[in-house]
Amino acid sequence: MSPAPGADPDDSLGRFSRAADTASTDVIRTYSTSFGLATKLLGSRHRQHVRNIYAMVRIADEIVDGVAAQAGLNSSAQKEALASYVAETHRSMRTGYSTDLVLHAFARTARECGIGEDLTQPFFDSMSADIADPTDFAVYDAEAHERYVYGSAEVVGLMCLRVFLRDVTRTEEETAVLTHGARQLGAAFQNVNFLRDLADDTDRLQRGYLGDSGRLTDADRDAWVRTVESQLDDARLSIPLLPKDSRAAVRSAHALFAALTRRVARTPASELYRRRVRVPDPIKALLAGRALVITALERDR
Repeated sequence: MSPAPGADPDDSLGRFSRAADTASTDVIRTYSTSFGLATKLLGSRHRQHVRNIYAMVRIADEIVDGVAAQAGLNSSAQKEALASYVAETHRSMRTGYSTDLVLHAFARTARECGIGEDLTQPFFDSMSADIADPTDFAVYDAEAHERYVYGSAEVVGLMCLRVFLRDVTRTEEETAVLTHGARQLGAAFQNVNFLRDLADDTDRLQRGYLGDSGRLTDADRDAWVRTVESQLDDARLSIPLLPKDSRAAVRSAHALFAALTRRVARTPASELYRRRVRVPDPIKALLAGRALVITALERDR
């Protein structure tokens, strides 16, 4: 097929890559207003990379969380679909190209920012764990919960950290603090989402991520809230060590999930099984604005 009149025939890959970035941006716009808002607070050198990461992990998550099943795929076919997605992800990371627009965008991010299979494989392992016989209620004990949260959330935080640090230098001690903070923030996000999604996870997906095949009590909820609050406290300590053009976005996301955790803490456990707790959009905007102001007053690094 010939290039369009006036087009540069040598820029075909560039056009394709721009289309891939647009596809990734559309994914985050469609699925998450919260993370979509947070990425707008990132510096321009980070913004598209983080959107590309989000799009890749979101599509994998959708394979195991109902889209494939609604399309008529049984658990065996879902496993095949996920395996195909994993293989294409890793192949595109090696070559820098994929016919899948989202994976093409992610591969470019992975290659530029040093994201390897050491992070993507644990993520896909957690996604694979979610494919089970829908008639069996899957209960995650403490060890399975820790392994799942690392793969499904902590490594995503580590992928973003590699984006933020790709052009900067930090001491070994600072890098250790940042790594711990990225993992703790990812874990906090995941654990509070388990609490807010109790109804869907329990009734539709037949999963007990918080280790109980029955119903959580208010005391159980309080214990998980304390865990999340501790993880958020650890994560907060690492934010000042980030490059300044990434701090407002991370600080905004941190504030949003802290606000969500407080709302969960005030909601009876029985009510969490009936509705999904959320933070109203005006409060999200307020938290984002506050994060911008705090960051603007900080020194650069």
